[in-house]
Amino acid sequence: MNQQEIVRWQELVLQYAADLGVKVLAAIAFWVIGRWLIGQVGQGVQKALERQKVDATVMRYLGTVVSVTLNILLVVGILGYFGIQTTTFAALFAAAGVAIGLAWSGLLANFAAGVFLIVLRPIKVGDFVTVAGVTGTVKEVGLFASAINTPDNVLTLVGNNRIFTDTIQNFSVNPYRRVDLKAQLAGAADHAAAIALLKVRLAAIPNVLADPAVEVEILEFNLVGPVLVIRPYCHNDHYWQVYFDGNKAIRESLAAAGFPAPVPAQVVYLNQ
Repeated sequence: MNQQEIVRWQELVLQYAADLGVKVLAAIAFWVIGRWLIGQVGQGVQKALERQKVDATVMRYLGTVVSVTLNILLVVGILGYFGIQTTTFAALFAAAGVAIGLAWSGLLANFAAGVFLIVLRPIKVGDFVTVAGVTGTVKEVGLFASAINTPDNVLTLVGNNRIFTDTIQNFSVNPYRRVDLKAQLAGAADHAAAIALLKVRLAAIPNVLADPAVEVEILEFNLVGPVLVIRPYCHNDHYWQVYFDGNKAIRESLAAAGFPAPVPAQVVYLNQ
């Protein structure tokens, strides 16, 4: 190889390296600018949905779909800029999608269930629910899983398919819910007086509804005496406040009224 051929090859290598460097820099610029534009589009869509007062659950779901779709288009566009045949990649992605779909059928089931959760809306962001054995406040209904914040402040992710195929308890749909409390009376206690006293005392607790009225009745009997069930009604947001205040009211009101303490007793007969 003579000197001229060496120089020519060096020029070719430098030319290809320069072209490749320009394309790499341009691809980086496209990626940075594209990501910024996608962020702006996402914010614009969110603001538009907020102006239309769209539900927060639907808004987050649509935002995720738009972001994922635009990112895929950005990657395909950058590959096309490098001269890579994206149609070939599309065929490969389609074939891979079939294989992945068979292997990840559970993931696709979660995706489909997420769509139904958005459309049918058995739960939405802010609801207090019990789904798939998890109780808490819904923070997000995502593409594949929903985020639930439990009462002990633990963020728990539950697959959408488990939610959709299992029993759903939504405590936030109805305007009020019932609080179930119990009170043990001694066998010698005047149950009628205790019932009248507890109805008045429980109705005076803050956030207890006047309609429906507080229910107090005899639930059962045991060796100690009758067991009363006390049922005040309140909004779901005040459930635990009414629950704890109700227990304190039962203890304090019965003690202040002089009702005998419920103590287990047994009668023993001795045969001489």
